[in-house]
Amino acid sequence: MVKIVGITGSLRSDSYSALALQQAVNRVKALGAEVEILDLRDMTLPFCDGGSEYPDYPDVDVLRDKVKAADGLILATPEYHGSVSGVLKNALDLMSFEHLSNKVTGLISVLGGQSNSNALNDLRIIVRWVHGNVIPEQIAVGQAWQAFDKEGKLKDEKLSQRFDGFAQSLVDYTIKLKN
Repeated sequence: MVKIVGITGSLRSDSYSALALQQAVNRVKALGAEVEILDLRDMTLPFCDGGSEYPDYPDVDVLRDKVKAADGLILATPEYHGSVSGVLKNALDLMSFEHLSNKVTGLISVLGGQSNSNALNDLRIIVRWVHGNVIPEQIAVGQAWQAFDKEGKLKDEKLSQRFDGFAQSLVDYTIKLKN
């Protein structure tokens, strides 16, 4: 089966991006994929300076090795000022083609206001630039502050169905590319 790594681009302790990522991860696991979440809140990463070595930051190697070993990725980001979070962009900048090329990638954005595709479009460009493959299905969770119940589950059935389709597409495309 396929191995998927999920990365959330939020450092908030009560992150809606992490909740959205967990929704996707649960569905991908239910389809038989192996999934690991890399929580940037638990990692110590430097600001990317364009170099390739960060000896004082062993989590850079952890990030790179786990992403390189994966068949696919799920990237979940809050939308800040109309784009991807700096935290997620920095994590992606710490990697290169060696780690990100040929990864099937699913994208999720979380917004406080109405859903749109700004962060998703920016992530699509970034992943394409490093020769990754983004699935057509993407998820934007608008008004995230009211999208989840107290247990972290989605309130809206249609949005839940979108997560189901997203997970199925990610697993299907990843299997096809791997084979």
